[in-house]
Amino acid sequence: MPLVQITLARGRSPEQLAALGEEVTAAVTRAVGAPAENVRVVVTECEPEHWFVGGESLAALRASGRR
Repeated sequence: MPLVQITLARGRSPEQLAALGEEVTAAVTRAVGAPAENVRVVVTECEPEHWFVGGESLAALRASGRR
């Protein structure tokens, strides 16, 4: 039973998250031949203030227009 764990900065819509789950499931099914009903996808959302790139929070990068 494949398990895929994805961590994203919070901010996507429920529809985007659902599409992500569907697409990742399909990719795993194609890549390793696992039946879709056996594929597990876990999406964890992180607050942009808790996500750092080069020592600066994603929230600050977004606010400055650099992300």
